Amino acid sequence: MNELQALLLGLVQGLTEFLPVSSSGHLEIGHVLFGVEGQSSLLFDIVLHGATVLSTLVVFRKDILELFKGLFEFRWNEPTQYTAKLLVSAIPVGIVGVLFEEEIESLFFGNLLWVGLALLVTALLLGFANFARHGQRKIRFIDAFIIGIAQMMAVIPGISRSGSTIASGMILGNNKNDLAKFSFLMVIIPILGANLLKLLSGDLTAQTDVAVLPMVVGFLAAFFSGLLACSWMIKIVKRGKLIYFAIYCALIGLIAIFAA
Repeated sequence: MNELQALLLGLVQGLTEFLPVSSSGHLEIGHVLFGVEGQSSLLFDIVLHGATVLSTLVVFRKDILELFKGLFEFRWNEPTQYTAKLLVSAIPVGIVGVLFEEEIESLFFGNLLWVGLALLVTALLLGFANFARHGQRKIRFIDAFIIGIAQMMAVIPGISRSGSTIASGMILGNNKNDLAKFSFLMVIIPILGANLLKLLSGDLTAQTDVAVLPMVVGFLAAFFSGLLACSWMIKIVKRGKLIYFAIYCALIGLIAIFAA
């Protein structure tokens, strides 16, 4: 992988991680276009996901600081409850990640037909949420768990994590302004947990032939584009304009299917 390919893939990851169009699906399409082997790019993909997590931490730094302050009050206050809901949302994807790690990783290796079909599922979810009645209810613990199940389904390349979590919350009747923040914060726990497990297992050093410079270029591209996309998506969710992304996912999904 050269620096230009790393730059393009980093931009794709940063923009599509937060926009509801599936970053993993777009990365898989990028791998096929560039002829990058899935196994050799595993560490590179993890680095890109780490970059977008870092951009999330930057955008929501004030909210995260408030959550930590609330936790250290050692009371069942609102920040503590919110943190508990984030932990509950991570349970489904955590279970699937631990029990079916190898099966999940095999989904990322060159199957454009699978990616295209999953993008069509994302389009349907976004389209349904766009026309669903918008509620104002705060996110409850049961809502957090259901939204977590939606995040679990997004381990399939082509099913958008932000799209599925925000859409499921809107269908449940949750306040869409709260959903954007919750959706972006809830990804921090599983991604950091997955990267930590990879680091402890030694897989990160054993499965890469991507040079250091492309890795750095990809990380920076994903981080800065992620900052922009995260801010954009918050505004988009508040306005409820998801139908355009549904159309986009449907088009890209059909292109991927016919190209498979």
